Amino acid sequence: MANSQAICGSFKSELMLGAHQLGSVTIVSRTSLTSPTTDSLKAALYLASGSLGAGTTAYSATSEVSGTNYNAGGIAVTTATAPSTSGTTGIWTPSASLVYSTVTLSTAFDTVLIYNSTQSNRAIGVYTFGSQTVTAGNFTLTMPTNDATHALIQLA
Repeated sequence: MANSQAICGSFKSELMLGAHQLGSVTIVSRTSLTSPTTDSLKAALYLASGSLGAGTTAYSATSEVSGTNYNAGGIAVTTATAPSTSGTTGIWTPSASLVYSTVTLSTAFDTVLIYNSTQSNRAIGVYTFGSQTVTAGNFTLTMPTNDATHALIQLA
């Protein structure tokens, strides 16, 4: 089975349960009404032979890449942009590109999993791209424009 791009089904229901906080809110927070928090997100890369998709519920090291200068669990995601709306669509995109610096990843990979490391490594979304390998270089995933047509997460 191949990796398939999707917003994880578990993430959709967990949003309604209040399990994820992708930006600071001023009205209410899980931890305090006066000191809102933002969850920490991470981005892990997965082999082209993996089977991640809509049914992925949490980060797992199974099928994750390994190589020089790549740490299991991936890298931190910059979340300076809070979720918002564009028309009637809820949107969110990380505020910076995902950069894996000076890595050697010699086995083909084609997927990044964005997950919430603050909340028991719960999966958010699986994003696929063309199969890649990297030898002693930087691998960068440039984030799309944060609007209703391009945002990484779009909930209509």
